[in-house]
Amino acid sequence: MNRNIYIYNTLSLSKELFKPINENRVLMYVCGITAYDLSHIGHARAYITFDVIYRYLRRLGYNVVYVRNFTDIDDKIIKKANEENSTVEKISSKYIDEYHKDMNALYISNPTYEPKATETIPDMINLISGLIKKGNAYEINGDVFFRVDSFKDYGKLSHKNIDELIAGSRIPVNEEKENFLDFALWKKSKENEPSWDSPWGKGRPGWHIECSAMSMKFLGESIDIHGGGSDLIFPHHENEIAQSESYTGKNFVNYWIHNGFVNINNEKMSKSLKNSITVRDVIDKFHPEALRLFFMFTHYRSFIDFSFKGIESAKQSLLRLYQAVNLYDEFKKLIKESGITVKKEDVSARAEGGGGRTPENIENYKNDFEVSMNDDFNTAKAISVIFDLVRKTNKIINDSMAQNVIISKDAAFLDAAVSFIKESLSGVFGLLNDDPKRFIESNLMNITAGGGVYTYIDEEEIKKLIDKRNEFRKNKEYASADEIRKSLLEKGIVLEDTGFGTTYKTTGAKQL
Repeated sequence: MNRNIYIYNTLSLSKELFKPINENRVLMYVCGITAYDLSHIGHARAYITFDVIYRYLRRLGYNVVYVRNFTDIDDKIIKKANEENSTVEKISSKYIDEYHKDMNALYISNPTYEPKATETIPDMINLISGLIKKGNAYEINGDVFFRVDSFKDYGKLSHKNIDELIAGSRIPVNEEKENFLDFALWKKSKENEPSWDSPWGKGRPGWHIECSAMSMKFLGESIDIHGGGSDLIFPHHENEIAQSESYTGKNFVNYWIHNGFVNINNEKMSKSLKNSITVRDVIDKFHPEALRLFFMFTHYRSFIDFSFKGIESAKQSLLRLYQAVNLYDEFKKLIKESGITVKKEDVSARAEGGGGRTPENIENYKNDFEVSMNDDFNTAKAISVIFDLVRKTNKIINDSMAQNVIISKDAAFLDAAVSFIKESLSGVFGLLNDDPKRFIESNLMNITAGGGVYTYIDEEEIKKLIDKRNEFRKNKEYASADEIRKSLLEKGIVLEDTGFGTTYKTTGAKQL
């Protein structure tokens, strides 16, 4: 396995060769949700992105210690609890459970640790106390603030100087703070709010200190990778750096990875714009793997314009992958049952392009795949390699079925190729979790297009029409057979004649 991975580091604004702190161990922290509402597709993109990175690093043989936290105490959670006449604990527990349902549905791997902020408050208090002792923080009337001026590198992640940050800041003015940019480490408790005892009185932690404390508790003072959405660069990740490095005197994170925004109709998705789409909105209409594939067709750092039409296209691509695997499985059955003969022949004597590559040349595809993934986890290029290989395997199978013979070297190449396809799609991209036949049958029946979900087609009726068409073809009544094909096409059903008989797929073009 080639471990020469180049990662785009937000800190340096360049691709850097990945060198973990420990040779075979990777320490990775990704900011989790604030648990007050259902997860939206922006969350899905972030956690699918880092799930692929996590899977790929493990495939390369790294022992990845992955932490993804929950913010379970926050102003938004308190507001939600008040609106629903509930408690902060009940609200956060509810939406953590809902989050897990969505992530499980999207086949997102469980991290090594999944801490809650409220479980790490003693660690936060120790960290804040240390910052006060060092002069990096100060207390005023029960509130504790980080002194931004005390950290000379403040702004190094967002690449702005302090004056520019002040000018563009949306941080609410607090007359008691020494500096406009000083941020809260500890908040004095208000009436009827959750609170914890501290040296500064009852209160609760600020948002930024939570991630520093949880990262240090589970991963140590310096880590390899810290990730999240681009919206977290400032102020959240900038503040994490300031407080962490002020406390330890060490470099906090070596590689900062940020995924791009999800846009809706060319506007950034935002609850304030009321254009937020939940994960449920998508997976209620489409197979969850279609959403995974949709995001992986675009490089993780690029913004992506979400549309249900795009998900429909991803679903059709996903269907082709399942069909390729199923085609191979059926082909192997034919070989086993002697329906296809395996014949030895010197592949060099065959016409160029007449058969498959020799088995050792599967390494060409593997190398192309690794080169793509090692170039800042470029899933779009890596998937194109898989689709090239799928086209190759389909051609070998279809040519062999037409002749009822397969050359032994092609058979060996086919086995190696499909093994690599399955391993890559399942192990790295989190796809092919379903049974191929079941997936094909269910997704050929459910027509979706442009966000609309159309009525189910009667499968028995389609099968009867296919049988009738085959009878017409057998009797050489081609005009009648073609009429059936045309009538089904008008309903969005495309017939495909293969060596196994006639199959069908939906175009999603017509409402039934």
